Amino acid sequence: MTASAAVQLASVRLITDDIPRLVRFYKALTGATPQYLTGDFVELVTPSATVAVSGFARVAFITTNTPRGGANNSAIVEFLVDDTNAVYERLATDFGDDLDVVQPPTMMPWGNLSALVRDPDGSLVNIYTPVTPEAWQLQRNRTPKPPHAGL
Repeated sequence: MTASAAVQLASVRLITDDIPRLVRFYKALTGATPQYLTGDFVELVTPSATVAVSGFARVAFITTNTPRGGANNSAIVEFLVDDTNAVYERLATDFGDDLDVVQPPTMMPWGNLSALVRDPDGSLVNIYTPVTPEAWQLQRNRTPKPPHAGL
């Protein structure tokens, strides 16, 4: 690979002991239709990247520091959304008391409206919408690009 070769984030894969439960959460969050490539490997394709969900058997060949469902305590998966409040309310309605809310919709110092929840396996998930002109400028310099009129 040369220094000029493009590198793009294609997907984030989450390992779980309960594929249907985790797929249900990410389907509710993203609106993407789950694509079952096998009985234990599912992709939810969004406009900018894919959320993949698989069982332990797909990574059993990794014998040192083997990935385990529910063991993530070092990353936050972030989703740019049109309306943080609407997505948050949809999740709250769909999951009720089972939705693990870390932080309800809150204005961040850099201008994003952000809600932080945990998926059913405990992984942190940030749902955010740029609100201020500065936040919109930051997002325009990123991928994914803002999807609507806040440009």
